[in-house]
Amino acid sequence: MFARAFSVAMLATFALLPQAHAGSQTIPANAEGQFEFNTPSGNIGCIYTPKGGTSTYQPQDGGPELSCSRVEPSYITIILGPQGPATLIKNPGEQGCCSDAAKLSYGSSWSEGPFSCKSSTKGLTCTGSNGHGFFVSKAKVTVK
Repeated sequence: MFARAFSVAMLATFALLPQAHAGSQTIPANAEGQFEFNTPSGNIGCIYTPKGGTSTYQPQDGGPELSCSRVEPSYITIILGPQGPATLIKNPGEQGCCSDAAKLSYGSSWSEGPFSCKSSTKGLTCTGSNGHGFFVSKAKVTVK
């Protein structure tokens, strides 16, 4: 009886401990409703723009839009809109990426509107509610 009570008490204690880098991560929006985050490596950065855009940026299809850029080994940008597959831009020219934004911790996920992303040590996977999405890492890029 004592062993069972001790086990239950230990399980309850472990359940209260914070889980390192697990689950959904909250990232604050800026004043115009955009969310910006980077992977812990600093090599991939993403910006979510809400439907209707901002005072300085309007998504091509009206939004919402998720745009992620990778710096190395080559600079690429992937844009995911509310409809259709993600668009891979293999040579977007010089662009700003990966500013001092929030870090989406390895093992954590983020979601807003129709999009969700999960960060891992292998790379970043993002999907839309329409089933389209992408995976990006230093070694590989896949869009669907």
